[in-house]
Parts: sequence; structure tokens; C-alpha cells
Amino acid sequence: MPNPTVESVTAALAGVIDPEIRRPITELKMVRSVEVTDGPEGADVVVGVDLTTAGCPLRDTIVTDVTTTVSALEGVAAVRVDLGVMSDEQRTELRSMLRGGAAEPVIPFAQPGNLTRVYAIASGKGGVGKSSVTANLAVAMAADGLKVGVVDADVYGFSIPRMLGVDRSPTKVDDMILPPIAHGVKVISIGMFVPPGQPVVWRGPMLHRALQQFLADVFWGDLDVLLLDLPPGTGDIAISVAQMLPSSELVVVTTPQVAAAEVAERAGSVALQTRQHVVGVVENMSWLEQPDGSRIEVFGAGGGQRVAENLSRATGTSVPLLGQVPLDVRLREAGDGGTPVTLAEPDAPAAQVLRGIAQTLGHRSRGLAGRSLGLSPVGR
Repeated sequence: MPNPTVESVTAALAGVIDPEIRRPITELKMVRSVEVTDGPEGADVVVGVDLTTAGCPLRDTIVTDVTTTVSALEGVAAVRVDLGVMSDEQRTELRSMLRGGAAEPVIPFAQPGNLTRVYAIASGKGGVGKSSVTANLAVAMAADGLKVGVVDADVYGFSIPRMLGVDRSPTKVDDMILPPIAHGVKVISIGMFVPPGQPVVWRGPMLHRALQQFLADVFWGDLDVLLLDLPPGTGDIAISVAQMLPSSELVVVTTPQVAAAEVAERAGSVALQTRQHVVGVVENMSWLEQPDGSRIEVFGAGGGQRVAENLSRATGTSVPLLGQVPLDVRLREAGDGGTPVTLAEPDAPAAQVLRGIAQTLGHRSRGLAGRSLGLSPVGR
């Protein structure tokens, strides 16, 4: 049996994907060296790998993946991974490569030609389940094969890390942030940077800067969909999102209750001032299904449809009711457990409605705003 060569081992390592950046470690130039020594029972292979940072939280995953991949080659008797850390020059080159050659961070979703669909999940009042809707839409889209990112823009009331089961901080490569990945979704939240139980006491300018860093300093890669979980109301963050992401679209979450629906209309009507498009309305907590199949409308009925109709008239566009999500204890339990109900209990009625909404939003074609048409003016 022929022993592997340096070239064959290096080729195999191209199949090892960095768990944070989601690109081959060979492409990221993390493979420092490959040594193959012939032994009596086969080849002993030593792979030198340079981590992006000394405290890389997924170093064990990388070691395991490299060892498993190389061990699968014919003729390999033993594998050892020699870990190191990238130099300043290597990290600079990596950042430049990931940013497409740009020296300074830019918001990729605001660039002409960017095809990522950006949805800002908004509500008028707190407590209507906006974050639960965001988390479930994200994992449902990822399960459908889309590349999805979530920005927890609710700086004061962040809850996305809990609902997606994120329990570690992002990795920093100098001024670039590598977001944690949960259930196939890239996630960033201020909750990953503050000690447990500590409140965030910031005013407008600091909120604006934090959102800007989440969008520009985080390495998102090539996303199909970006979801932003907005704080309730029409305050600083909602305005900043419209300024930084002019092509973003609004999804308004409400309950059937009249008081909640009236406030949700105001949250959606902000699109008239920010010139954003309202994609649709999600009605949450629509009813509680009883064992005999009957329904109790705990918070009333018709609020979501009323919001959709009034926003359609106000904006002059069609704003559909995307779905009605029933009250379901499994939705709450799954969110508290870190695995949203669309994954944990896919047959639950709430999960089925949320998956349907995710499919509608995930496969919408983007408009032409902000995209190059590839046309050149011609003289007469």
C-alpha cells in the first residue's frame, strides 16, 4: 500500500472547513506545514495549523476534523496536529481576503449589487413574540438550505442568544468579529459582550455605533437572508437600520389584541418616512387550541388582518397577512431551551405556520433597488 504524499494530504485538507468562517482551512492559509514520515506500519503525518487567535473556542473541532480527514487516507498510521497562531501579517492578509480586498470594514448589505434579502422584524409593543418569530424564521430558512444571519438589534432587551442556544462569545481577529453559528445560523448580539445580568445603559449615538459594528465589523460571508430583531417601537435603532440598510424590508409582528394592533400599525407606518417596504404582517398568539379541537381566542381576533389592511392603505402597496401563529407551550419551551420549535417540534401547529412564513420570505426575489442593471448610456 503506497504511503500518502505531502500533496495528497494537502489536497485532503481542502475538505476541512473552518467552523466559524465556513471556508476550507487551506483557502484561509491556516495550514502551515505538512510532514509525512514513513514508518514500519505506515506513514506518520504531522499537520501544522495556525489558528486565527490563541484562544480560538473551536480549536478542538479543528483538531478533530483534521485528524479524522487525514486518518482516512490510505497508508496513514498516525496523525498529529501541531497548533500555532497566525502572525499579525497573516491576520491582516486574512481580513483583507475575507473583506474582498477592502482595507476598511464596510456594510456589505448596503453595497450596490448585494443580493442578500434583509428583513427587519419590527413590532409596536414588547411582549408580542417578535424575537421568537425571528429565531424560528432564521432556523427554518437555514434548514431549507439558505445561508442566514441574525442581528439581535434589541440592545436593551436582547434574547436571541438564549433562543438560539448560543453560549459562547464571538472570536475576534483584530478588528474583525467572527460570529457564533447556531443551528446553521450566524448570530451576533450585544448579549455576547456583557456579563450576565448587567443592563445596557446607552443613548442614541452608542446604539447607532453598536449596530454599525454588528453590520460592518462582523464577517457575515455570503448570506441569502439577514434578519434583524428590532427593539419594539420606532426609536433610534429603527431609524439607524433605515439609514444603514436602505434596501431592508419590514416584517411587522402583532397579536390579535386591538391595543397591540394599533401600536403595530404605527411601527409599520414608519416605512412611509424611511421609505422602506413593508413585506407583511405576522399575527402571533392568535388562538389557543383545545383538546377537542375548539379554539379560545385569548387576545381577541382580527388584529393581524386589520394591521395588514391599514398598512396596505397607508403605504399604497399590498401588505399581506403572512400567517397566524397559535399559542403553543412548545414554542415557549423550545425557545427557552435554545432549539426553536421549528426544529425541536416540527409537527407542532406553531412550527408549521412559522415554516410556511419562512418559505415565503426566504424565496422572495429581491427588487431592483440598489442593484446594477448592467446598462450603459448610449449617445444619439
